[in-house]
Amino acid sequence: MGTPTAQRSRRARRPYPVRTVTTRSQCRPSVRFERLPAEVFHMILDRLSGLLFKRCTILLPTKDRLKFISSMFSQIPCFKLEECTAADCLGFYSYGVFLKTMISGWDEVEWHRVFNFLCSFTNLLPKIKMAVTGKPGVSWYLELQLRLFCRQVLLDPWSSKDTLFWLTRILKPWPVVLQARLLFILYGPLLPDSTLAWQGMVEREMSRSALWNLARVIVLLYSNLDLKDWTTGTMQTILEELIVLPEVWHMENVARLLVLCGNTVCYSILENKAHNGQLRQVSRLIVHIILGCVDGYCMNSVVEMVHQVCQSFNNTSERFAFIQRLEDMFSEVTMEVYEFVTAGNHHEDMGQTLWSLVESSAHFHAKFLYMFLKNE
Repeated sequence: MGTPTAQRSRRARRPYPVRTVTTRSQCRPSVRFERLPAEVFHMILDRLSGLLFKRCTILLPTKDRLKFISSMFSQIPCFKLEECTAADCLGFYSYGVFLKTMISGWDEVEWHRVFNFLCSFTNLLPKIKMAVTGKPGVSWYLELQLRLFCRQVLLDPWSSKDTLFWLTRILKPWPVVLQARLLFILYGPLLPDSTLAWQGMVEREMSRSALWNLARVIVLLYSNLDLKDWTTGTMQTILEELIVLPEVWHMENVARLLVLCGNTVCYSILENKAHNGQLRQVSRLIVHIILGCVDGYCMNSVVEMVHQVCQSFNNTSERFAFIQRLEDMFSEVTMEVYEFVTAGNHHEDMGQTLWSLVESSAHFHAKFLYMFLKNE
């Protein structure tokens, strides 16, 4: 039994309750991390869990590590598609931080296993299929969830090279037309209500900033055409499909996207269209690109691009036919804008467009003629 003094001494050495750990069976069945203060959430997943988990499981094979993650994360709705309704939930972002910390340094074979695990854990591929085969914008919440998950977990946290790995894994299972749909879901412009601007691309001009992310990922894919089964022809087809989703885009948006993609991509698309006999479409695009030079795009680049397209034709008569079609298009677009303004549609933007078109046309022709005179 011991003396009263000894009992008091033992009690003094044990100031905390015996049970300090709550077992899984005693926890609530699910945990919603959006209820935690942001700084606590970041500390748990950003600074502790990824690195700690990596070190604690370093001797386990990848398969067992992924099984453990699955059992742990399956209890957290914030880490699963369409299960967390909080508007500003940090779940996907923190998932991405955790994943990057955990698998940094793993080889490509293990990364493939991780991707397969994520597809299984989130039911990713069936959800993508539902989004890309349905009518654009109808399943807007699913489109948004796919965008957030793929961007915040697999694409945005990584370097360009690693982003390319994940992006090609996401795109590869689908035919080209659906790859174009998926690219728009992931990187297309969002409206203020967080829905994708499917109809906005068709009905009105979008800003350069709205199209920047889409242009950036197209450039990334174009810069890595040495990948197996990923060629210039593949990217040209994807772009051709992209600019008619859900219908043919407003021409200004097509021109603006090509300008943002840079000279290499822009020339590739124009040359491909020209050699497929789409001279009218190429000419209209070039006119709108020239009009876009007032947004800061260099007119010298446009002149050089037109010259390259000319040189790609086999003979002088084909080159002349292209130049003649381009000049006819300048006249046609100018008359369209002029008739709109003089018909009583006193829209300030259209009046400015007419002035910009005349000014840009004069600038282009001066540069174009100078190039030929300089080469004589």
